[in-house]
Formats: sequence, C-alpha cells, structure tokens
Amino acid sequence: MAHSGHRHHEETVAAALAGGEAARSAIVASWARSVNVHGLDPRRSPRDERIDQGAFRAVHQRMEPVTLAARPTLERLFHAVGGFGASVILASEEGIAVERLGKPSEDRDFAEVGLWTGTDWSEAAVGTNAIGTCLVERRPVVVNRDQHFLSLNIELTCVSAPVHDADGNLAAVLDVSTVRRDLAEGFAGLISHSVTEAARKIEADLFLARHPRARMVLVPGTERGLGALLAVNADELVIGATRAARQHLGLAGDLARDPVPLADLLGLDSHLRPEDGERAVIARAIARARGNLSAASRALGISRATLHRKIGRPGSGTGSGGRI
Repeated sequence: MAHSGHRHHEETVAAALAGGEAARSAIVASWARSVNVHGLDPRRSPRDERIDQGAFRAVHQRMEPVTLAARPTLERLFHAVGGFGASVILASEEGIAVERLGKPSEDRDFAEVGLWTGTDWSEAAVGTNAIGTCLVERRPVVVNRDQHFLSLNIELTCVSAPVHDADGNLAAVLDVSTVRRDLAEGFAGLISHSVTEAARKIEADLFLARHPRARMVLVPGTERGLGALLAVNADELVIGATRAARQHLGLAGDLARDPVPLADLLGLDSHLRPEDGERAVIARAIARARGNLSAASRALGISRATLHRKIGRPGSGTGSGGRI
C-alpha cells in the first residue's frame, strides 16, 4: 500500500472519530477503543507483538485440548479456503495466534503483516482487527481492509468467530484472513458462514470430549446445528450444555454439580413416582430382549414370575421362554 493510501486511511479514522460515528458503527466504536482505551495511533507501526518462546510454549500447552479438538476442522476449513490465498488461524482467548495453516508460497506475505504463531492480535496490541474485535464483542466479526485500525494492516481482509469451551466460556477465536486484493471484496461474504459453522463444530467436538459417555441431545427449536447440545446421563439429568444451548434455554452454573432434569428443560412427559421409574427400567430390558421375557428377567436379575407380576400379566412359571 502506498503512503498516500496510509494517509487517506489515517484521515478517515480521524474524521470518523471526530464526527461521533462510534455510536452508529461497530467498526468506528472499535477505532475509538483503539485510541481512547489502548492509546494506539493508526500512523504508528505496531510494536513487536510476537511473544517470547517461553511464553508461547506456555500458551500453546494450555491451549492443547482446544487445538487437538480443533485440528481436523482447521484442516477442512483450510482445504476449502486455501485456494483463495487465505490462512487459517486459531488464537487463544488473549488473542495470541497458536495455530496457523497456510500455503508455504504465501508465508512471507502473512509473516510481514504479523499473522503468525506467537503474535498478539488483541485490540490492545494492534487495534481493530477480526481476532481482537471478536474477543471484545464476543461475536463473529468481519474486518475488511481499511476497516483495520493500523494503516499497516489495511491489506488484510479477515473473518473471525468465537469458540467456546464445554462450559460455555470463551476459549479461542477461529480466523480466516487473506492479503489478496482481487478477492478481498467478496471474500468475507463468501466464507463468513463457513467460519462460524467451523467454530461451532470445534465447540461440539470440545463438548463431546468433555462428556464421552453421556447421551447427546440436540436442543429443538434452534437453528444452531451442532452448536446447541445437551449432555444427558443415565438418570435423564442434564450434566452439561454448550453455550448455544445455555443461551437458548437460560441455563447457568455448573451442571455437573447441579444437574437439571431433561424433561423439565424440554417440556417432556416424565416419570414422577418411583414405580414409574421401575416400569421404565423393565420396559427397556424387554425392548433390549426383543420381547423375550425370560431373557429380560435374566438381565434384570429377577424371576420370570416376578417380571410377569410387575408388568401386570399372569405367568404360569412354566414353558420354554415365552414372548409378549
């Protein structure tokens, strides 16, 4: 970008802030935070924002559960967008890029703008950008070229979406960025949905890893795909919920410690008396035995006559096995 382009950007930022446009534009509001909260200047080069190796190792180790769960999705996303001259970044909740996928032929371009592992892309470090602004606003963000705060970043077009852990807390940011001018205008609209859906897939994988033995229930009445999940134990109690499920159902707190009946959450019929629960156990055993009462009674550890009595059917206690 020529210096005249930088000057034009800097004048645009100054005019927008002077004109009080922050109340009407999320981008200008982020520019205002960059100036008033973080003391940044669009004319200045960012300070060296790559953290030292020891600090990066500590962040990477802490993020390992997220990066391991995210890796297959990162690779699928890069396979889809890599041909657009894009790189895929997974950043920590502080804005540190911890994983990056990109073509070797384009590494130099991204290294020059600092989109590299170990680099701090928080708003406090580099002003308005998709990763940092996503962290502040806790929502998917698109930042096209001169919407960035620093003049040196206006070559970039970036799309980011937040990633939440199994407890619904912000854990990472998924970002796709390109430096290609010829694709920048339509690039964000083309892939923004894909980035958000990929972030939800990572959230679902993190959730499944947290609750490997639970039954997964997709919350009805949402358009969030895999995002709105409940983890349900053998007692039909909800012991976990993704952020999307928590938001939709108004859930809060530690569900593993204070579980909630699934039926109560979803408005389903449920067993209210102990004998109802016993009948449910018996019904499942008979279903598993495909109606064979002898097999079902053995599975339940009771006699066939007792089983007949509990289900309210007369039984002779003789015969070769019988089926309902």
